[in-house]
Amino acid sequence: MAPLTAVLLAAGSGSRFGSNKLLHPFMDGESIGVASARHLVSAIPRGVAVVRPEDKDLARLLEKLGYRIVENKMDEAGMGDSLALAVRETFDAAGWLIALADMPWIKVETIQTLAGRLGQGASMVAPGYGGKRGHPVGFSDAWGDQLSDLSGDRGARQLLLDYPNELELIPTDDPGVLQDVDYPSDLSVAEQFCTTGNESLR
Repeated sequence: MAPLTAVLLAAGSGSRFGSNKLLHPFMDGESIGVASARHLVSAIPRGVAVVRPEDKDLARLLEKLGYRIVENKMDEAGMGDSLALAVRETFDAAGWLIALADMPWIKVETIQTLAGRLGQGASMVAPGYGGKRGHPVGFSDAWGDQLSDLSGDRGARQLLLDYPNELELIPTDDPGVLQDVDYPSDLSVAEQFCTTGNESLR
């Protein structure tokens, strides 16, 4: 069996942002998508990233970080379709930790904690902050068949809802687990939120 695999979902259109948000500058010369990807693969060396066929520049950057690239060629594809593709391509994995490419504030230590619990035998894991479930979410290999059958926009969330007793919610002090980027204005607001932990900023 292959090691735990990091899945980076990077095939969204980002239409609300107004441009390719995953290539938008973030900090230290990195883009939003690259920063998210680097944090993830720093904790879990085996990674697969799902991108759109036209996102060649993003794919090249992710390949440099060590990701295996999978193209989602479906029109109007949802998050569930992308996740299913990634799982089918890495079905030999011991489990999957699934992250969104527009969440660059998640701490590497948070990802390591989640990966560790999966390695210790947890069935499903997710981080919690302020009583809310965040990202990334992880699944043991027992969920491979169900993950590979997903479709549409709901992604792994449906499994979390259908099997709540299987989920281990791990409390963290990491507000980045709640913060994604939908609009350009989210960048400044989220930076304050992730620095202060002040939920009223969201």
